[in-house]
Amino acid sequence: MNRVLNKVIVVTGGASGIGQATCFLLAQEGATVALVDINDPAGKETVAKIHSQRGQAEFWHLDVTNETNVEQVFNSIADKWGRIDVLVNNAGLIGSNKPTHEMTESEWDRVMSVNAKSVFFCTKHAIPHLKKAGGGSIVNISSIHGLFGSPDYPANHASKGAIRLMSKTDAMLYARDKIRVNSIHPGYIRTPCLGETPPALYDHLQAMNQLGEANDVAYGILYLASDESKFVTTSELVIDGGMSGGRK
Repeated sequence: MNRVLNKVIVVTGGASGIGQATCFLLAQEGATVALVDINDPAGKETVAKIHSQRGQAEFWHLDVTNETNVEQVFNSIADKWGRIDVLVNNAGLIGSNKPTHEMTESEWDRVMSVNAKSVFFCTKHAIPHLKKAGGGSIVNISSIHGLFGSPDYPANHASKGAIRLMSKTDAMLYARDKIRVNSIHPGYIRTPCLGETPPALYDHLQAMNQLGEANDVAYGILYLASDESKFVTTSELVIDGGMSGGRK
């Protein structure tokens, strides 16, 4: 317990899936959680559940693709609680499963904006607050497909690869400010992102022959948000049930 006690942590896309599980876990471990999302009903319901468990959290509506909105919300969070210690860049979408030559510009841009540009905007406007706090941690949620490709979802995989290298660049840029930046690379996780696809279709892709759960990733985020990982930066934490085993 209390692994992130008194830390103010911003979680983007915190209303469902991995983000929601992360908000619950961080609050249980003593953090003050700023849940930001475009899904107001689900975000407010998540915060209400955290309150019912005596945790600390508030909801802010945030479109992570709108820089003005990002700046305003991050300033509002810092004004309310006096600081920001950790940013979890979790917001994202899968996008269209089309081969590259059939994908439209708007389909490509939408995925890159939500997945990659959002990491740029949120990191940009979190950094001044993290510096003011004397340091902190940024955890960027990429994907196993940020490490290797597959013959599907080209925009998604490109965006996840971008997140991986953005993480390494920012880790080196801000290391002397005591700001750590790491990426997490989940395999197939049982979340709403999988849609209506039967989970059994994914099981054989992972060595453990099962889907991961949102909490499996949330615990990795908790570690990187906590002071337990104070000497960890530029790292890639793979949480994939062995899916990447044997790949080069």
